[in-house]
Amino acid sequence: MIRRLFSRAAIAAALCTPMFAMAAAPIIEVFKSESCGCCGAWVEHLKANGFATRVVNVENPSDYRERGGIPDKLGSCHTGMVQGYAIEGHVPASDIKRLLAQKPKAKGLAVPAMPLGSPGMEGPRKDPYDVLLVQANGQTKVFKHYN
Repeated sequence: MIRRLFSRAAIAAALCTPMFAMAAAPIIEVFKSESCGCCGAWVEHLKANGFATRVVNVENPSDYRERGGIPDKLGSCHTGMVQGYAIEGHVPASDIKRLLAQKPKAKGLAVPAMPLGSPGMEGPRKDPYDVLLVQANGQTKVFKHYN
């Protein structure tokens, strides 16, 4: 009897865990132009890695980059906002998770331009690129290098 009760409780807990995980997932607002396909691919990458997304098609995604404090020279095709941080360009979900766990005093992360091989920019080759931490003073440092 106790074994059966324990078994049912374990099954119920296992079934509820995905719902709790989804409810706790950070929501990333993504500001992009309506016609950009690679932005949509990046959003799918975020979803596949446990993030909830809210996509907003806008006329000038660069306006959101500016609002997030990301310099134009670090610009890409879309800007995300999550828990007070700006996420510019094709930043891997694992780096966003690391940022949210570490909570540095920073404006956010950026992957300038649109390097092939970054999430949403998969293709025939993988170019090396850096994920940059945009510090509170606007300076950058390499958060992670990809080869």
